[in-house]
Amino acid sequence: MHKYVFMGVQGSGKGTQAKLLEQHLDLAHIGVGDILRWNIKNHTKLAAKIKRILNAGRLVDDEIVEEIVQRRLQEHDWNFGFILDGFPRNANQAAFFLESYDIDAVVHIVVPDEVIRKRVLARRLCEDCGVDFNVIDHRPKIEGRCDICGGKLIRRVDDTEEVLANRLAEYHEKTKPVLEIFRRKELVVEVDGTRAVDDVQAEIRKSINVI
Repeated sequence: MHKYVFMGVQGSGKGTQAKLLEQHLDLAHIGVGDILRWNIKNHTKLAAKIKRILNAGRLVDDEIVEEIVQRRLQEHDWNFGFILDGFPRNANQAAFFLESYDIDAVVHIVVPDEVIRKRVLARRLCEDCGVDFNVIDHRPKIEGRCDICGGKLIRRVDDTEEVLANRLAEYHEKTKPVLEIFRRKELVVEVDGTRAVDDVQAEIRKSINVI
């Protein structure tokens, strides 16, 4: 059984890389961002609160994230393991998580902030099927429409200059102590996320010995 944590700032490509590894190893991909967007799309009790936080450019409260991740892990549908994407978010969560689960590796995808800004501001999302596009590197065949389902491509509410600046600052502040905890356990592998998607995936698989 494989258990991995993927870390990286918004726009680093960690979601894409996690999904590729998920398919390769038949793992469950537990993405915090995906769960939050599912709540918004399905108008759950948490939806309005999550939307207000995202629109203000803040990270969703650690307590909310912790609750939804624990609830998701308790479903136990991950027969061959899981990839946790976007959690833990602080040092207390990291310490608790390590007590509860044996982790094989923490994959930290490193991308400079200036590259992140370029990527995020060019990002579009299909409002129907959720597929990501980038109007610079992954342009849709028909402008404004999803290649997969034909749905409308929209910009995420939190993909703005102001929101991104807040996100980057908050991420770096919170991530440092989390990574330090994982480093003390010799779990962290760092991967250069500025290259082509396939090259990044190849390095991840090599680093965690799953080629």
